[in-house]
Amino acid sequence: MEGINIHKRPRLKKPYLIVAWPGMGEVAFKAATYLVDQLKAREFASMVSEEFFFLTGSVIKDGVLSMPDMPQSKFYYWKNPAANAGAKNESHDLIVFISNSQPDLSKAEPYSQRIIELAKSFKAEMIISFASLPQAIDHIQDPAVWLAATSADLKNSMKKHNLNPLPDGQVSGMNGLFLGLAKREGLKGICLLAEIPLYTIQIENPRASCAVLKALSGIINLSLDFGLLSEQAHSMGGEIDKLLDYLKIAPQAHSGPIGEEEIERIKKNLAQLTKLPASVKEKIEKLFEATRSDIAKAGELKGELDKWSVYKEYEDRFLDLFRKEPKEKGN
Repeated sequence: MEGINIHKRPRLKKPYLIVAWPGMGEVAFKAATYLVDQLKAREFASMVSEEFFFLTGSVIKDGVLSMPDMPQSKFYYWKNPAANAGAKNESHDLIVFISNSQPDLSKAEPYSQRIIELAKSFKAEMIISFASLPQAIDHIQDPAVWLAATSADLKNSMKKHNLNPLPDGQVSGMNGLFLGLAKREGLKGICLLAEIPLYTIQIENPRASCAVLKALSGIINLSLDFGLLSEQAHSMGGEIDKLLDYLKIAPQAHSGPIGEEEIERIKKNLAQLTKLPASVKEKIEKLFEATRSDIAKAGELKGELDKWSVYKEYEDRFLDLFRKEPKEKGN
């Protein structure tokens, strides 16, 4: 298939296609990556990135400049045990498409067309996308999940799942655009939009990601463990409380408004905490300790770092495990 490298072609039954890109609150991207991890879904294809993404800058580490990696866009599949047990029910296999960057908007249509062609080749019955919906809510509230569908009939069929039909507005970026293009190609689909507070749109929101996954679980009868996402949501809530407390006292404690450097520091701490809840940090440290004693455990450590996208932060420590200490010379 043009523009897509298919490594394996699984046989799937009545699959649904789930698509996700980064966006406000990283709601869609985080939900989809968590879903793939929970289901242990397997990669089977990838997009050719060079046609759709344009590098616009460089990355710097310790003062050294280098070109960034090209974005990755991958397809995963999951075979639903119920769908493959011969049961006469509404169970479906899944295809999950995740990209760690949105393409250049001038290339959005041909990019989407490639994904739609793959979906049609597997006879996908429905497409599901995730998105965020900034609202005047508090960060400790459980976010409501709203629904946008490609047809009135599909919208009505979702009423039993207690989703709120979005009366008007728009879904920006690829999370919304893709469904419109898919509808034009004759595919049906829905977008699940989780509420996020207006004042946290630039901060990862695991609470909202959890909300859309719970809605998805109800729609397609999935059993998922939300423990890690709940832990991250709790930790994030505590850090946002600290930020708000800081902002409340800032006028009294400072002669001027909060500076950009302080804002960036707080945002960086929030982002890092979202990536690594306390239990994960503890597990990584234990794996480092175990690998020092048994280098065979390096693969497990590397897998954990990749899983949480923090290998770069730990790269020097990881490589140090393979550096032999110089032997001391005798007198």
